[in-house]
Amino acid sequence: MVTTDRDAEGGAATTTAGRVPEALRGPLTRFRVAAFVTGIGLLGLVVVMIIRYGFDNAGPSAVYSPIHGVIYMAYLVLAVDLALKARWSVKGTIGVLLAGCVPFLSFWVERKVHQRVTAGKKL
Repeated sequence: MVTTDRDAEGGAATTTAGRVPEALRGPLTRFRVAAFVTGIGLLGLVVVMIIRYGFDNAGPSAVYSPIHGVIYMAYLVLAVDLALKARWSVKGTIGVLLAGCVPFLSFWVERKVHQRVTAGKKL
């Protein structure tokens, strides 16, 4: 959606296409950071699980798994916050929430969410 605004003097129009609405700017930024941190955290969890089950060493898993759980819970909260404010469908919201469970998928979904929110589209 492209909208134009004219200044008080009737000068040139400025486009707002590709701009995040002010009400979604903060939630979108928080979601993007959470998606990135969750993606990195999930890759760390994969490494820890390899150490645990491949090398029979449960120590790193005992420390890191609860940390990853907190990171994922923060991701869930911030994704739902953005979903409510951007008025996403339930199906789209659940898809974004599940993306934080698959290695590398949170990076791709974060990019797609940013593109859709910036374009003014809903999930």
